[in-house]
Formats: sequence, structure tokens, C-alpha cells
Amino acid sequence: MKSITIKGSKRESVGKVATKALRNAGMVPCVIYGGETPIHFSAEEKAFKNLVYTPNVYTASLNVDGEKIPAILQDIQFHPVTDKILHVDFYQLFDDKEITMNIPVQLIGTSPGVLNGGSLRFTNRKLRVKALPANLPDFIEADISKLKIGHKLVITSLFNDDYTFMHPDNTVVVQVRTSRNATASSDDEELEDAAQVEATAEGETTA
Repeated sequence: MKSITIKGSKRESVGKVATKALRNAGMVPCVIYGGETPIHFSAEEKAFKNLVYTPNVYTASLNVDGEKIPAILQDIQFHPVTDKILHVDFYQLFDDKEITMNIPVQLIGTSPGVLNGGSLRFTNRKLRVKALPANLPDFIEADISKLKIGHKLVITSLFNDDYTFMHPDNTVVVQVRTSRNATASSDDEELEDAAQVEATAEGETTA
């Protein structure tokens, strides 16, 4: 998984007055959990742009006073009016410890059901997976090239040895539902033609 570097400095004081002063100076108070003790630091608000305001998911490489700490974004608080970042919580990563993250799903291929007028329902755009940091994917590919009208893709179709899905096996990721504009697929048309031929043959035999 790709990583975003954020530089910061340790906070000597974590009181309300010091926190307010940081925010007034365009800095964001942050905490790193997961290690022996929480690490309090601050970083410029603009440093979070590529980590927060994106549909993609990244790990964070936190450079706190020269000490590099791999982490993931755990929680973020925004101002209810201005949407400015008020506080960020990170969780430290360790090479030998699995971590759970929500990973975006990327559809590939073209659904024949959609081409025939069906409606694509992208039910789960992100899936929760558990893996070692080195095995976390940037995104999960879901191939919809075989989805006809009435068909669905469940989570077992996306199985991967590198990570574990934290969802029930029957979780629907994407499906193609019928709509008023839907037409019969080529397979359906072939079945209908075969049925008509068989019915005609039976009629001729009876006659």
C-alpha cells in the first residue's frame, strides 16, 4: 500500500490552551496509539490533504522530530461549521502484527447485464480486510465482466491469500438488477428460441 509522509513535532503540552494555540497557528494536534505509550505531536493542516481528502486509502509515514513511525489513520475530528481538521488519531503499525482497514473496491470489466439495460448496484464500495501491513492492498478488484441481469458478486469471489475479509461469506459486493429498459440476454434469447423450436416440433408430431 502507498504511504503519505507527514512531518510533525512532539507536543510538550497537551492542555486546552496549548491546543487552541496550535490550531490558531494552522497546526493540527495528533496522537499515535498502539505503541508502549501514546505519542502526542502536531503537524501542519495542509500536510493531511493527500491523506484525508481522497477516496483512496494510504498508510502514513509519520516523521516526528526525525523519528519515522509507520501508522494508519484511525480517527479524525472536523469543526462542525468550518470543516477544519481539529484532531487526528493514528495507530502505529508493526511488521509482524495484522491490522484491519477499510479498502476501496475497484470494478473492472463490463457487465453484459448492464449492456442489456440492467441496473448496477454497487452495494459495498469499501470492504474491511485484515492483513499484515506489507500485504494491505491499495484497492480490491471486482470483475463484473460475467454479471448478467439477476446475478451478483459475493465476497467469496474476491478471496485472496494476502488478506482476510472481515465480512460474512454471503456479503453482496455488486449486483445487476432488472429494470424497465432491460432486454433479454443472448443466452436467454437462445433458450427461448430452443423452446419455440421444440414446441413447434411437438405440434407437428401431434398433427
